Amino acid sequence: MTFVQLIDCKTSRFDEMNRLLDTWVEQTKGKRTATHSIIGKDRSDDSHLIEIVEFPSYEEAMRNSNLPETDRVFREMVALCDEMPTFTDLDVVRDEQLYAANARRLLETIATKGDLPPLNDLMAENYHDHDPANEQDNIGLDAIRREMEMWRNGFDFEFTVEDQISQGDRVCTRWTWGGTHKGEFLGIAPTGRKVRMTGTTIWRFQEDGKIVEGWWQYDRLGLMAQLGALDALET
Repeated sequence: MTFVQLIDCKTSRFDEMNRLLDTWVEQTKGKRTATHSIIGKDRSDDSHLIEIVEFPSYEEAMRNSNLPETDRVFREMVALCDEMPTFTDLDVVRDEQLYAANARRLLETIATKGDLPPLNDLMAENYHDHDPANEQDNIGLDAIRREMEMWRNGFDFEFTVEDQISQGDRVCTRWTWGGTHKGEFLGIAPTGRKVRMTGTTIWRFQEDGKIVEGWWQYDRLGLMAQLGALDALET
C-alpha cells in the first residue's frame, strides 16, 4: 500500500531549508526510497511549509528514515525551524489520477459504437493535434472529430491501454489498437481483415482536466501492410 508522510513546519529561513533539502537529495542518491516529494507554502503565511513525501510502502519509508543522512538532515532542519516540525503518517486508501483516467476515457470514447459523442467534456475547443502521418496538424475540436470519424468509418476497433505515465500536465499512454477493416480507409476498399498496431500518445491537459494538445506515434506503415496496400510495391 502506498504511504505518504506530511511534514509540517514553520521557518523564516526557507532558502537555507531549500539548500539543505538539495544537499540531502544529493547525499542519498541511489539510497532514498521516496518516489515523489512536493513542498507547499501557505498563501496566508510565508513561514508555514508543508512537505508531502510519497513512498511505495510504510516499510520503504522506514528504510528511508533509518538512513544516517536522514537523521543528520532532520537535526539540521529542526535547527532551521521556528518550532518543532510535526509529522503525519498516512496510508493511501484512494488515489485518483484524474488526467490519466481522462486519457483512458478518451480512447474508450473514440472506440464507442454508434454516434461519436460531442467530446467537449474531454477535449478543449482549441485542441491541437500533432500526427506525423498528416501533412497538417488538426486544430480545433471539429477538426479532430473529423479525423476520428475517418478512422471510425474505416474500422470497428478498440484500444487496450498497456502503460501510462503521468507527469505534471502531461500523460503518456502506450496502447494497442485492434480492429476490423469494414469501410474505405485512405482510398483502400474494405477488406474485412482484422488488423492490429501499437502506438504511444502524449496528451497535455488544462487545469480543468480537458485535453488541449496531443502527440501521436504509431505504426501506420505496419497497418497499411496488413491491409495489403504495400503488396503492389513489393512486386
